[in-house]
Amino acid sequence: MKKGINIAMGAMLCTVVGSCTGEKPKTAAAEHEIEKKEEVVEANIVSTSEDGQPVYEHDYLVKVGDKAPEFEIELISGEKVSLSSLRGKTVMLQFTATWCRVCREEIPEIESQIWQKYKDNENFMLIAVDRDEPLDVVRGFVDKIGANYPFGLDPEAGIFAKYALKQSGITRNVIINQAGEIEFLTRLYDKDEFALMCNKIDELVNAK
Repeated sequence: MKKGINIAMGAMLCTVVGSCTGEKPKTAAAEHEIEKKEEVVEANIVSTSEDGQPVYEHDYLVKVGDKAPEFEIELISGEKVSLSSLRGKTVMLQFTATWCRVCREEIPEIESQIWQKYKDNENFMLIAVDRDEPLDVVRGFVDKIGANYPFGLDPEAGIFAKYALKQSGITRNVIINQAGEIEFLTRLYDKDEFALMCNKIDELVNAK
């Protein structure tokens, strides 16, 4: 009986003082503010990558964790490549176009920081998916900008439309793991986000 009284008194003290865990009791106003913040986060974040990086919706039709939609693309070299044929590799898709100013800013960084680092790694593949432009235009652009990684043609933006709303903008990058699942999504070119993407690629390529 004495033990029961001690437990009851302890519970009462917890209620009066606030919390047995050392946390201050939350007022109704504080609880409301927390709920408001949680609602904002949930409204803006579609998903989170395995390393905790939030992924935001920018007219994407896919999210982190989804199976990457299958496609076949013809590279400007004439070679045809399907996404399923790259299973077992880390794959980076760069959705781009010759008229895209931000793409022109990002391409040299992709070339120097990603392609030159992984071009000889059998566990990695990078493809630039050029949005609805003719072969001669894309070839001329690639030569002029000095990109050495593979570029492919996406007539009528058919591949792009599997990943994002067809009318939405570029540049975008999609990082796909060895199992064909989406690991990272970007929109436009942000140096901090680009660095996080590079870290994710390194993590995936070197995963055992």
